[in-house]
Amino acid sequence: MERVTSPLVLVVDDEPDQRELLSITLGRMGVQAVPAEDVKSARKALELKRFQLCLTDLNLPDGDGLEIVEWIQSHTPDTPVAVITAHGNVEAAVKALKLGAFDFLSKPVNVADLRRLVQQAIRASSTRQDQRGSRLLGESVAMARLREMIARVARSQAPVLILGESGTGKELVARLIHESGSRAEGPFIAVNCGAIPSELMESELFGHRKGSFTGATADKPGLVQAAEGGTLFLDEVAELPLPMQVKLLRLIQEKAVRPVGEQREMPVDVRILSATHRDLGERVAEGLFREDLFYRLNVIELNVPPLRQRRADLPLLAGAILERLAARLGTRLPTLSESALEKLLDYSFPGNVRELENILERATTLCHGHQIGPEDIQLRTLGSGGDRMNVAAGGEADLDSAIEDITRTSIVRALEANRYNKTATARQLGITFRSLRYRIKKLGIE
Repeated sequence: MERVTSPLVLVVDDEPDQRELLSITLGRMGVQAVPAEDVKSARKALELKRFQLCLTDLNLPDGDGLEIVEWIQSHTPDTPVAVITAHGNVEAAVKALKLGAFDFLSKPVNVADLRRLVQQAIRASSTRQDQRGSRLLGESVAMARLREMIARVARSQAPVLILGESGTGKELVARLIHESGSRAEGPFIAVNCGAIPSELMESELFGHRKGSFTGATADKPGLVQAAEGGTLFLDEVAELPLPMQVKLLRLIQEKAVRPVGEQREMPVDVRILSATHRDLGERVAEGLFREDLFYRLNVIELNVPPLRQRRADLPLLAGAILERLAARLGTRLPTLSESALEKLLDYSFPGNVRELENILERATTLCHGHQIGPEDIQLRTLGSGGDRMNVAAGGEADLDSAIEDITRTSIVRALEANRYNKTATARQLGITFRSLRYRIKKLGIE
Protein backbone atom coordinates (compact mmCIF):
# COMPACT_ATOMS: atom_id res chain seq x y z
CA MET A 1 0.00 0.00 0.00
CA GLU A 2 1.37 3.42 -1.01
CA ARG A 3 2.38 5.59 1.91
CA VAL A 4 0.77 9.05 2.04
CA THR A 5 3.26 11.73 3.11
CA SER A 6 2.00 14.55 5.31
CA PRO A 7 2.59 18.10 4.05
CA LEU A 8 5.70 19.73 5.55
CA VAL A 9 5.59 23.19 7.15
CA LEU A 10 8.70 24.99 8.39
CA VAL A 11 7.94 26.91 11.61
CA VAL A 12 10.50 29.63 12.36
CA ASP A 13 10.28 31.26 15.80
CA ASP A 14 12.84 31.94 18.53
CA GLU A 15 10.36 31.21 21.34
CA PRO A 16 10.17 27.47 22.14
CA ASP A 17 6.63 27.75 23.54
CA GLN A 18 5.40 29.43 20.34
CA ARG A 19 7.09 26.81 18.14
CA GLU A 20 5.54 24.01 20.17
CA LEU A 21 2.07 25.58 20.12
CA LEU A 22 2.17 26.06 16.33
CA SER A 23 3.54 22.53 15.81
CA ILE A 24 0.74 20.98 17.90
CA THR A 25 -1.93 23.04 16.07
CA LEU A 26 -0.50 22.04 12.67
CA GLY A 27 -0.29 18.41 13.74
CA ARG A 28 -4.03 18.41 14.44
CA MET A 29 -4.49 19.54 10.83
CA GLY A 30 -2.55 16.52 9.55
CA VAL A 31 0.51 18.65 8.79
CA GLN A 32 4.05 17.84 9.91
CA ALA A 33 5.88 20.83 11.43
CA VAL A 34 9.66 21.23 11.27
CA PRO A 35 10.90 23.78 13.85
CA ALA A 36 13.68 26.34 13.35
CA GLU A 37 14.79 28.99 15.83
CA ASP A 38 16.54 31.57 13.63
CA VAL A 39 17.34 32.66 10.05
CA LYS A 40 20.43 30.43 9.80
CA SER A 41 18.66 27.22 10.81
CA ALA A 42 15.67 28.10 8.59
CA ARG A 43 17.92 28.42 5.52
CA LYS A 44 19.60 25.11 6.32
CA ALA A 45 16.22 23.36 6.58
CA LEU A 46 15.03 24.92 3.31
CA GLU A 47 18.16 23.67 1.54
CA LEU A 48 17.61 20.10 2.78
CA LYS A 49 13.85 19.64 2.31
CA ARG A 50 10.96 20.81 0.15
CA PHE A 51 8.27 22.49 2.25
CA GLN A 52 4.65 23.22 1.34
CA LEU A 53 4.78 26.33 3.55
CA CYS A 54 7.25 28.35 5.62
CA LEU A 55 5.67 30.12 8.59
CA THR A 56 8.05 32.64 10.16
CA ASP A 57 7.94 35.14 12.98
CA LEU A 58 9.06 38.66 12.08
CA ASN A 59 11.59 39.14 14.90
CA LEU A 60 14.43 36.59 15.07
CA PRO A 61 17.75 36.58 17.00
CA ASP A 62 20.02 36.80 13.92
CA GLY A 63 17.80 38.87 11.62
CA ASP A 64 14.12 39.02 10.74
CA GLY A 65 11.46 37.11 8.88
CA LEU A 66 11.71 39.42 5.89
CA GLU A 67 15.23 38.06 5.22
CA ILE A 68 13.72 34.58 4.99
CA VAL A 69 11.03 35.86 2.60
CA GLU A 70 13.73 37.36 0.33
CA TRP A 71 15.90 34.22 0.52
CA ILE A 72 12.97 32.00 -0.48
CA GLN A 73 12.12 34.24 -3.46
CA SER A 74 15.69 33.84 -4.70
CA HIS A 75 16.29 30.16 -3.95
CA THR A 76 12.95 28.28 -3.67
CA PRO A 77 10.30 30.60 -5.17
CA ASP A 78 7.70 27.80 -5.37
CA THR A 79 7.59 27.62 -1.54
CA PRO A 80 4.82 29.82 -0.09
CA VAL A 81 6.03 31.83 2.93
CA ALA A 82 3.85 33.62 5.48
CA VAL A 83 4.98 35.98 8.25
CA ILE A 84 3.55 36.36 11.74
CA THR A 85 3.39 40.03 12.73
CA ALA A 86 2.47 41.89 15.89
CA HIS A 87 -1.22 42.83 16.00
CA GLY A 88 -1.83 46.01 14.01
CA ASN A 89 1.62 46.09 12.41
CA VAL A 90 0.22 46.82 8.96
CA GLU A 91 3.48 48.28 7.59
CA ALA A 92 5.42 45.07 8.26
CA ALA A 93 2.67 42.94 6.69
CA VAL A 94 2.56 45.09 3.55
CA LYS A 95 6.36 45.05 3.26
CA ALA A 96 6.36 41.26 3.51
CA LEU A 97 3.72 40.98 0.76
CA LYS A 98 5.69 43.34 -1.49
CA LEU A 99 8.77 41.13 -1.04
CA GLY A 100 6.76 38.10 -2.19
CA ALA A 101 5.18 36.64 0.97
CA PHE A 102 2.14 34.45 0.34
CA ASP A 103 0.18 35.94 3.26
CA PHE A 104 0.51 37.06 6.87
CA LEU A 105 -1.00 36.30 10.27
CA SER A 106 -1.34 38.62 13.26
CA LYS A 107 -0.56 37.68 16.87
CA PRO A 108 -2.22 36.05 18.68
CA VAL A 109 -2.65 33.57 15.85
CA ASN A 110 -6.28 32.65 15.21
CA VAL A 111 -6.61 28.89 14.61
CA ALA A 112 -9.28 29.32 11.89
CA ASP A 113 -7.05 31.81 10.03
CA LEU A 114 -4.07 29.46 10.36
CA ARG A 115 -6.08 26.52 9.01
CA ARG A 116 -7.26 28.59 6.03
CA LEU A 117 -3.74 29.82 5.28
CA VAL A 118 -2.23 26.31 5.48
CA GLN A 119 -4.89 24.83 3.18
CA GLN A 120 -4.39 27.59 0.59
CA ALA A 121 -0.59 27.37 0.78
CA ILE A 122 -0.65 23.60 0.22
CA ARG A 123 -2.90 24.09 -2.81
CA ALA A 124 -0.62 26.87 -4.09
CA SER A 125 2.54 24.78 -3.78
CA SER A 126 0.95 21.97 -5.84
CA THR A 127 -0.81 24.12 -8.45
CA ARG A 128 0.70 23.87 -11.90
CA GLN A 129 0.89 27.29 -13.49
CA ASP A 130 2.77 26.51 -16.70
CA GLN A 131 -0.46 25.76 -18.61
CA ARG A 132 -2.25 28.93 -17.53
CA GLY A 133 -2.44 32.17 -19.48
CA SER A 134 -3.13 30.59 -22.91
CA ARG A 135 -6.09 32.97 -23.30
CA LEU A 136 -3.73 35.93 -22.96
CA LEU A 137 -2.51 35.95 -26.54
CA GLY A 138 0.66 37.61 -27.74
CA GLU A 139 4.31 36.81 -28.43
CA SER A 140 5.69 40.29 -27.77
CA VAL A 141 8.17 40.98 -24.97
CA ALA A 142 5.50 43.03 -23.15
CA MET A 143 3.06 40.10 -23.06
CA ALA A 144 5.74 37.61 -22.04
CA ARG A 145 6.55 39.87 -19.08
CA LEU A 146 2.86 40.17 -18.21
CA ARG A 147 2.38 36.38 -18.20
CA GLU A 148 5.47 36.02 -16.01
CA MET A 149 4.08 38.59 -13.54
CA ILE A 150 0.70 36.81 -13.46
CA ALA A 151 2.43 33.54 -12.55
CA ARG A 152 4.38 35.28 -9.78
CA VAL A 153 1.50 37.18 -8.18
CA ALA A 154 -0.76 34.12 -8.40
CA ARG A 155 1.46 32.44 -5.79
CA SER A 156 0.64 35.20 -3.29
CA GLN A 157 -2.47 36.37 -1.45
CA ALA A 158 -1.39 40.02 -1.69
CA PRO A 159 -3.76 42.64 -3.15
CA VAL A 160 -2.93 43.46 -6.78
CA LEU A 161 -3.73 46.71 -8.58
CA ILE A 162 -4.09 46.12 -12.33
CA LEU A 163 -3.49 49.26 -14.38
CA GLY A 164 -4.23 49.74 -18.05
CA GLU A 165 -6.26 51.66 -20.60
CA SER A 166 -9.87 50.75 -21.33
CA GLY A 167 -10.15 47.64 -23.49
CA THR A 168 -6.73 46.16 -22.69
CA GLY A 169 -8.12 43.10 -20.88
CA LYS A 170 -7.71 43.94 -17.19
CA GLU A 171 -10.53 41.61 -16.12
CA LEU A 172 -9.00 38.76 -18.13
CA VAL A 173 -5.71 39.33 -16.28
CA ALA A 174 -7.57 39.25 -12.94
CA ARG A 175 -9.30 35.99 -13.89
CA LEU A 176 -5.98 34.40 -14.86
CA ILE A 177 -4.43 35.40 -11.52
CA HIS A 178 -7.41 33.77 -9.79
CA GLU A 179 -7.30 30.60 -11.92
CA SER A 180 -3.53 30.22 -11.52
CA GLY A 181 -3.53 30.45 -7.72
CA SER A 182 -4.64 28.55 -4.65
CA ARG A 183 -8.17 30.03 -4.84
CA ALA A 184 -8.92 28.62 -8.30
CA GLU A 185 -11.63 26.32 -6.93
CA GLY A 186 -13.35 29.24 -5.17
CA PRO A 187 -15.62 31.86 -6.77
CA PHE A 188 -14.43 34.80 -8.86
CA ILE A 189 -16.75 37.76 -8.29
CA ALA A 190 -16.28 40.80 -10.53
CA VAL A 191 -17.78 44.12 -9.44
CA ASN A 192 -17.89 47.21 -11.66
CA CYS A 193 -17.60 49.99 -9.08
CA GLY A 194 -18.69 52.60 -11.63
CA ALA A 195 -21.93 50.82 -12.51
CA ILE A 196 -23.53 50.56 -9.04
CA PRO A 197 -25.48 53.64 -7.81
CA SER A 198 -23.72 55.12 -4.76
CA GLU A 199 -26.82 54.80 -2.55
CA LEU A 200 -26.99 51.04 -3.23
CA MET A 201 -23.28 50.28 -3.13
CA GLU A 202 -22.93 49.38 0.57
CA SER A 203 -25.88 46.99 0.41
CA GLU A 204 -24.65 45.42 -2.86
CA LEU A 205 -21.12 44.89 -1.59
CA PHE A 206 -21.70 43.96 2.06
CA GLY A 207 -25.33 42.80 2.10
CA HIS A 208 -28.14 43.86 4.45
CA ARG A 209 -30.45 42.58 7.15
CA LYS A 210 -34.22 42.37 6.83
CA GLY A 211 -35.87 45.67 7.76
CA SER A 212 -32.63 47.69 7.70
CA PHE A 213 -34.17 50.06 5.13
CA THR A 214 -37.34 50.44 3.08
CA GLY A 215 -37.55 47.53 0.67
CA ALA A 216 -35.24 45.22 2.66
CA THR A 217 -37.81 42.44 2.98
CA ALA A 218 -35.26 39.68 3.65
CA ASP A 219 -31.64 39.15 4.63
CA LYS A 220 -29.38 39.43 1.61
CA PRO A 221 -25.67 38.54 1.46
CA GLY A 222 -23.43 40.95 -0.45
CA LEU A 223 -20.97 40.40 -3.28
CA VAL A 224 -18.09 40.26 -0.79
CA GLN A 225 -19.70 37.29 0.99
CA ALA A 226 -20.38 35.69 -2.41
CA ALA A 227 -16.61 35.71 -3.03
CA GLU A 228 -15.91 33.75 0.19
CA GLY A 229 -12.90 31.47 -0.31
CA GLY A 230 -12.19 33.04 -3.69
CA THR A 231 -11.39 36.37 -5.33
CA LEU A 232 -13.19 39.72 -5.30
CA PHE A 233 -12.31 41.77 -8.38
CA LEU A 234 -13.09 45.49 -8.07
CA ASP A 235 -13.09 46.93 -11.58
CA GLU A 236 -12.92 50.74 -11.97
CA VAL A 237 -12.03 51.00 -8.28
CA ALA A 238 -11.23 54.71 -8.72
CA GLU A 239 -14.99 55.35 -8.97
CA LEU A 240 -15.68 54.24 -5.38
CA PRO A 241 -17.25 57.05 -3.30
CA LEU A 242 -15.15 58.16 -0.31
CA PRO A 243 -17.51 56.65 2.34
CA MET A 244 -17.21 53.24 0.62
CA GLN A 245 -13.43 53.61 0.47
CA VAL A 246 -13.37 53.67 4.29
CA LYS A 247 -15.41 50.45 4.46
CA LEU A 248 -13.22 48.76 1.82
CA LEU A 249 -10.10 49.69 3.79
CA ARG A 250 -11.60 48.03 6.88
CA LEU A 251 -12.43 44.91 4.87
CA ILE A 252 -8.78 44.62 3.78
CA GLN A 253 -7.33 45.35 7.22
CA GLU A 254 -9.72 43.37 9.42
CA LYS A 255 -10.87 40.72 6.92
CA ALA A 256 -14.41 41.32 8.12
CA VAL A 257 -17.59 43.05 6.90
CA ARG A 258 -20.68 44.47 8.57
CA PRO A 259 -23.91 44.13 6.55
CA VAL A 260 -26.29 47.11 6.62
CA GLY A 261 -28.44 46.81 9.74
CA GLU A 262 -26.10 44.31 11.44
CA GLN A 263 -24.47 45.15 14.79
CA ARG A 264 -21.47 42.85 14.56
CA GLU A 265 -18.81 42.23 11.96
CA MET A 266 -18.62 38.95 10.07
CA PRO A 267 -15.24 37.41 9.11
CA VAL A 268 -14.66 36.90 5.37
CA ASP A 269 -11.88 35.21 3.43
CA VAL A 270 -11.40 36.89 0.06
CA ARG A 271 -8.45 38.03 -2.02
CA ILE A 272 -8.80 41.56 -3.37
CA LEU A 273 -7.81 42.34 -6.95
CA SER A 274 -8.64 45.78 -8.32
CA ALA A 275 -8.28 47.61 -11.61
CA THR A 276 -8.54 51.10 -13.05
CA HIS A 277 -7.69 53.04 -16.18
CA ARG A 278 -7.28 56.22 -14.12
CA ASP A 279 -4.16 57.59 -12.43
CA LEU A 280 -4.89 56.75 -8.79
CA GLY A 281 -1.96 58.84 -7.57
CA GLU A 282 -3.57 61.84 -9.23
CA ARG A 283 -6.92 61.01 -7.62
CA VAL A 284 -5.19 60.90 -4.22
CA ALA A 285 -3.63 64.33 -4.87
CA GLU A 286 -7.07 65.70 -5.79
CA GLY A 287 -8.58 64.35 -2.55
CA LEU A 288 -10.85 61.93 -4.43
CA PHE A 289 -9.15 58.73 -3.26
CA ARG A 290 -7.82 57.81 0.19
CA GLU A 291 -4.04 57.54 0.34
CA ASP A 292 -4.11 54.71 2.90
CA LEU A 293 -6.47 52.67 0.70
CA PHE A 294 -4.29 53.35 -2.36
CA TYR A 295 -1.26 51.84 -0.60
CA ARG A 296 -3.23 48.82 0.60
CA LEU A 297 -4.63 48.09 -2.88
CA ASN A 298 -1.31 48.79 -4.58
CA VAL A 299 0.81 46.22 -2.72
CA ILE A 300 1.65 44.74 -6.13
CA GLU A 301 1.17 46.82 -9.28
CA LEU A 302 0.63 45.14 -12.62
CA ASN A 303 0.51 47.08 -15.90
CA VAL A 304 -1.36 45.76 -18.94
CA PRO A 305 0.20 47.22 -22.13
CA PRO A 306 -1.98 49.00 -24.71
CA LEU A 307 -2.30 47.40 -28.13
CA ARG A 308 -0.24 50.11 -29.84
CA GLN A 309 2.77 49.05 -27.74
CA ARG A 310 2.55 45.47 -28.97
CA ARG A 311 1.60 45.78 -32.63
CA ALA A 312 3.51 42.61 -33.46
CA ASP A 313 0.73 40.67 -31.66
CA LEU A 314 -2.02 42.12 -33.85
CA PRO A 315 -2.06 39.39 -36.58
CA LEU A 316 -2.29 36.66 -33.91
CA LEU A 317 -5.04 38.53 -32.04
CA ALA A 318 -6.99 39.23 -35.22
CA GLY A 319 -6.82 35.57 -36.23
CA ALA A 320 -8.10 34.39 -32.85
CA ILE A 321 -10.92 36.96 -32.84
CA LEU A 322 -12.04 35.97 -36.36
CA GLU A 323 -12.04 32.28 -35.35
CA ARG A 324 -14.23 33.09 -32.35
CA LEU A 325 -16.59 35.21 -34.48
CA ALA A 326 -16.94 32.47 -37.12
CA ALA A 327 -17.77 29.89 -34.43
CA ARG A 328 -20.30 32.19 -32.79
CA LEU A 329 -22.00 33.22 -36.05
CA GLY A 330 -21.83 29.72 -37.55
CA THR A 331 -20.10 31.00 -40.70
CA ARG A 332 -16.97 30.12 -42.63
CA LEU A 333 -13.80 31.61 -41.16
CA PRO A 334 -13.06 34.95 -42.92
CA THR A 335 -9.48 35.92 -43.74
CA LEU A 336 -7.77 39.31 -43.65
CA SER A 337 -6.26 40.54 -46.88
CA GLU A 338 -2.70 41.86 -46.62
CA SER A 339 -3.86 45.41 -47.29
CA ALA A 340 -6.58 45.12 -44.61
CA LEU A 341 -3.98 43.91 -42.09
CA GLU A 342 -1.67 46.80 -43.04
CA LYS A 343 -4.52 49.23 -42.42
CA LEU A 344 -5.00 47.76 -38.96
CA LEU A 345 -1.26 47.84 -38.24
CA ASP A 346 -1.19 51.53 -39.12
CA TYR A 347 -3.94 52.39 -36.61
CA SER A 348 -3.33 53.45 -32.99
CA PHE A 349 -6.31 51.58 -31.39
CA PRO A 350 -7.35 53.99 -28.63
CA GLY A 351 -9.93 51.36 -27.57
CA ASN A 352 -7.31 48.56 -27.59
CA VAL A 353 -8.27 44.88 -27.97
CA ARG A 354 -11.96 45.58 -27.33
CA GLU A 355 -11.95 48.04 -30.24
CA LEU A 356 -10.17 45.49 -32.46
CA GLU A 357 -12.95 42.99 -31.68
CA ASN A 358 -15.63 45.54 -32.63
CA ILE A 359 -13.84 46.50 -35.86
CA LEU A 360 -13.47 42.88 -36.95
CA GLU A 361 -17.06 41.99 -36.06
CA ARG A 362 -18.27 44.91 -38.21
CA ALA A 363 -15.87 43.95 -41.02
CA THR A 364 -17.06 40.33 -40.95
CA THR A 365 -20.62 41.56 -41.47
CA LEU A 366 -19.68 44.02 -44.24
CA CYS A 367 -17.27 41.93 -46.33
CA HIS A 368 -18.32 40.23 -49.57
CA GLY A 369 -17.25 36.61 -49.75
CA HIS A 370 -14.84 35.34 -47.13
CA GLN A 371 -12.00 37.81 -47.32
CA ILE A 372 -11.92 41.12 -45.44
CA GLY A 373 -10.54 43.96 -47.55
CA PRO A 374 -9.35 47.44 -46.47
CA GLU A 375 -12.69 48.91 -47.51
CA ASP A 376 -14.38 46.71 -44.85
CA ILE A 377 -12.18 48.08 -42.06
CA GLN A 378 -13.88 51.13 -40.56
CA LEU A 379 -11.66 53.01 -38.12
CA ARG A 380 -12.34 55.81 -35.67
CA THR A 381 -11.02 59.26 -36.49
CA LEU A 382 -10.39 62.01 -33.97
CA GLY A 383 -12.76 64.92 -33.69
CA SER A 384 -15.40 66.56 -31.54
CA GLY A 385 -17.70 63.62 -32.11
CA GLY A 386 -15.34 61.15 -30.44
CA ASP A 387 -16.43 57.96 -32.26
CA ARG A 388 -17.40 59.53 -35.59
CA MET A 389 -16.02 57.94 -38.72
CA ASN A 390 -15.38 61.30 -40.43
CA VAL A 391 -14.24 64.74 -39.29
CA ALA A 392 -13.82 68.09 -40.98
CA ALA A 393 -11.25 67.75 -43.76
CA GLY A 394 -9.05 70.65 -42.62
CA GLY A 395 -8.59 69.48 -39.01
CA GLU A 396 -8.00 65.87 -40.07
CA ALA A 397 -5.46 66.87 -42.71
CA ASP A 398 -3.47 68.96 -40.21
CA LEU A 399 -3.49 66.17 -37.65
CA ASP A 400 -2.58 63.49 -40.20
CA SER A 401 0.27 65.64 -41.50
CA ALA A 402 1.69 66.11 -38.00
CA ILE A 403 1.42 62.39 -37.24
CA GLU A 404 3.13 61.51 -40.53
CA ASP A 405 6.01 63.88 -39.76
CA ILE A 406 6.53 62.35 -36.30
CA THR A 407 6.31 58.80 -37.70
CA ARG A 408 8.73 59.59 -40.56
CA THR A 409 11.28 61.11 -38.16
CA SER A 410 11.04 58.12 -35.78
CA ILE A 411 11.52 55.58 -38.58
CA VAL A 412 14.46 57.47 -40.14
CA ARG A 413 16.24 57.74 -36.76
CA ALA A 414 15.65 54.05 -36.03
CA LEU A 415 16.94 53.08 -39.49
CA GLU A 416 20.08 55.15 -38.98
CA ALA A 417 20.63 53.70 -35.49
CA ASN A 418 20.38 50.16 -36.90
CA ARG A 419 22.50 50.90 -40.02
CA TYR A 420 19.41 50.48 -42.21
CA ASN A 421 18.83 46.90 -41.06
CA LYS A 422 15.04 46.76 -41.43
CA THR A 423 14.56 43.66 -39.27
CA ALA A 424 16.40 45.26 -36.34
CA THR A 425 14.59 48.57 -36.96
CA ALA A 426 11.16 46.89 -36.85
CA ARG A 427 12.14 45.14 -33.59
CA GLN A 428 13.24 48.44 -32.03
CA LEU A 429 10.01 50.19 -33.05
CA GLY A 430 7.85 47.30 -31.79
CA ILE A 431 6.21 46.66 -35.18
CA THR A 432 6.35 43.84 -37.72
CA PHE A 433 8.79 43.83 -40.64
CA ARG A 434 5.84 43.96 -43.02
CA SER A 435 4.38 46.99 -41.25
CA LEU A 436 7.74 48.77 -41.40
CA ARG A 437 8.05 48.07 -45.13
CA TYR A 438 4.51 49.37 -45.68
CA ARG A 439 5.22 52.61 -43.75
CA ILE A 440 8.53 53.23 -45.53
CA LYS A 441 6.69 52.95 -48.85
CA LYS A 442 3.72 55.06 -47.69
CA LEU A 443 5.89 57.84 -46.26
CA GLY A 444 8.28 57.91 -49.20
CA ILE A 445 11.37 57.09 -47.10
CA GLU A 446 14.29 56.10 -49.32
